Amino acid sequence: MSKSVLIIDFGSQYTHLIGRKIRELGVYAEIYPPKYLNNVTNILNHSVLILSGGPDSVLNKKAPKIDIPLDQIPIPILGICYGFQYISKEFDGVIEKSNQREYGKTIIKISNCDLFKNTNSEQQVWMSHGDSLTKIPKGFKILAKTKNKIPAAIYKKNIYAIQFHCEVTHSEFGNQILKNFLFDICNLKENWKNNDLHQTIGRYLRINVKEKKPNIVCAVSGGVDSTVLAFAISKYMKLDNVHFIFVNNGLLRKYDIKNIKSVFKSFNLKLNIINAEHIFLKKLKNVTDPELKRKIIGGLFIEVFSKYIRKLSQKDFYLAQGTLYTDIIESRSYHGGKSVTIKSHHNVGGLPKDLKFDVIEPFKELFKDEVRRLGLFYKLDQRFVNRHPFPGPGLGIRCIGKVNRQRLDTLREIDEIFINFLIEKDLYNKSWQAFAVLLPVKSVGVMGDERTYEETCVLRCINSVDGMTADVTEIDIETLSEVATHIINRVPRVNKVLYDITSKPPSTIEWE
Repeated sequence: MSKSVLIIDFGSQYTHLIGRKIRELGVYAEIYPPKYLNNVTNILNHSVLILSGGPDSVLNKKAPKIDIPLDQIPIPILGICYGFQYISKEFDGVIEKSNQREYGKTIIKISNCDLFKNTNSEQQVWMSHGDSLTKIPKGFKILAKTKNKIPAAIYKKNIYAIQFHCEVTHSEFGNQILKNFLFDICNLKENWKNNDLHQTIGRYLRINVKEKKPNIVCAVSGGVDSTVLAFAISKYMKLDNVHFIFVNNGLLRKYDIKNIKSVFKSFNLKLNIINAEHIFLKKLKNVTDPELKRKIIGGLFIEVFSKYIRKLSQKDFYLAQGTLYTDIIESRSYHGGKSVTIKSHHNVGGLPKDLKFDVIEPFKELFKDEVRRLGLFYKLDQRFVNRHPFPGPGLGIRCIGKVNRQRLDTLREIDEIFINFLIEKDLYNKSWQAFAVLLPVKSVGVMGDERTYEETCVLRCINSVDGMTADVTEIDIETLSEVATHIINRVPRVNKVLYDITSKPPSTIEWE
């Protein structure tokens, strides 16, 4: 394979998006922490260097950095956000703390140059920074400015730097900018195909599963990720000692158990179902803190697996999980940067420290759309593969506040009505994710001339490419009113329906 694009992770929540976008353009990319560049030798294994964004300020004494001076790096460099400011400071530009953080959608004006070829002279980009460049580094030229005259892109010879995040979908010409940089400025050739993903999974399993006849417990949640993982394992591993386990934790959607049984039966794979609803609901009783919920659910999953394993004759096991990269980067910095933890995930932060078996996570560097493509490659039903994402902790984190069977049943009915309504209106496949949330808020209402005092639900429907950023799905008020009426008429204990119109960021997709 040709030399790869090297991405140094300074801790941005979006770092892996850079690699994913580059792979989609047909170029192989790798992500490493800053300490990877502790010598010049490593840089020679790569054709291009990209410096990511990050939560730090270059003005801080302990801000992340690389050991090699940038003027000694012989390959083209692109700095993004923090990378922009790092380059500016390294070449004696002046970075100062801004009076007001520049965050969100911003319009920039560009100059005529190769980096912005085939883009508009004024274009929307996504900014997220608290410092600004007030003095241009010596020898650099400005390629773009914001409406406030703040530099948004600069360059010098083979070094380019942009203050905005070209990797997120909110930057309308982000893909084109990356394409211009890689192919027109760096003169790279395509060397990566997305349909090689299944081979990548095979390599991961060969490297990380050492035994010739491994004992594998595969956690199946009923969602797309874990089900595709089960089929990936079935393609690469002998099934004699592979146990596909589905735990009914009482936090599932209305027909999840029926659906997952049908999928596994159609491919003649044995699915072991453990009914543990009473255990989960007992442990979650009166628990309202979302982080504690996640940790309880994650811990109970492991307990249930451990009890199942003790009944088996085999002793040493691997636990296979369908963890995605979006799970990891919201929970911790995966590549050694300084990413801020947003929330723990039951299959990341919730695992107990004394775990007795090795964890394998073949999808931990993949995004949802890549897992979907794998599912189609494995001949899974397209309708199942294209189901909306469902969180590992299930309805436990959509039932805000106390979790009990009555509130869960209420939420299941609301969710089922909402999803079927979207399918009927041809809106389901036009959205990335849709779901309902039950709030611990009661309000007064009137039904049949009688006073009611019932719970409130929220409907959420968003559009996204990868789950890292998301915009609300615009549904007209008449349609929303229609589904609200369905819910109120058919679901007892609910008398108010709200629609969440917040994007990600600043919000996350889920409520907890």
